[in-house]
Amino acid sequence: MRLKEFFYLCKSDREVMIVLMIITTVVSLLIFGFGSDEATPFPTAADSTLAFPEQPRSGYTERRDGAEPYYNVRRKETRLFSFDPNTADSTQLLQLGLESWQVRNIYKYRARGGVFRRKEDFARVYGLTKGQYEALEPYINIADDYRPAAEIYADSEDEHVERDTLRYPAKLKAGEFVTLNLADTMQLRKVPGVGNYYSQQIVQYGRRLGGYADVSQLMEIEGFPEEALDYFRVDRSKVSRLNLNKATMSQLRRHPYLNFYQARAIVDYRRLHGALKSLDDLSLHPDFPQEALRRLEPYVEF
Repeated sequence: MRLKEFFYLCKSDREVMIVLMIITTVVSLLIFGFGSDEATPFPTAADSTLAFPEQPRSGYTERRDGAEPYYNVRRKETRLFSFDPNTADSTQLLQLGLESWQVRNIYKYRARGGVFRRKEDFARVYGLTKGQYEALEPYINIADDYRPAAEIYADSEDEHVERDTLRYPAKLKAGEFVTLNLADTMQLRKVPGVGNYYSQQIVQYGRRLGGYADVSQLMEIEGFPEEALDYFRVDRSKVSRLNLNKATMSQLRRHPYLNFYQARAIVDYRRLHGALKSLDDLSLHPDFPQEALRRLEPYVEF
């Protein structure tokens, strides 16, 4: 555009052109006119080092000022003292050097009705190491209220000592036993290592099974003490059987030894092939390995 032509523009166009020229001039001055020669738009290597000091690399590295490493987490201080694992609170257990998840396991065990009756019972805490138990064992002090009643009263010469047999039933001696499928919770509590919680679990699991076919099935109860197995016998005549040709899907599912896929496989077999004649009819099915069939054998009929 020639200069003389600029003055021939209408007034509104000239005003727009003037405003644009002013804006362009101001922006140019801001960029090039007011910048200091010494200013640097980006930090130099030396500046970045000052602003962001080098962090220690992987591994245990001491700081130059003699202080602890950046990531050196202080170990919690442990203090050994006499404690009762049945009553010690979380603060005390942590002070003894136990980890928080180990303390939670102790609380869960006690919440289920578990009782530490002897020092050796504490070694069964899930996750407790051999070194931890050996360090704590001299400091375990179990109150008489939690000790087996038989240890306190069995050798007592005073024949007139009254004992609460409901809370503390006399424990069985070596060679004595109770019969599964016949014993009630009171009789089960006479077994060393079995208290109120485990006696109820034994009865409830037996009902779900239809009765116990073998003493080893007690180990299917979570946390059951293995040393108590010697005090049990089994009466297999009291085991009830499930008819695989008549039971519904929901009835099959309720048995502890049948999962959803196995129950559905039985129903599908009956629909496609008719009634089952034996467990061998299921032996080729991938959901029925030989171990599963062996466990089912005492509980099914056709």
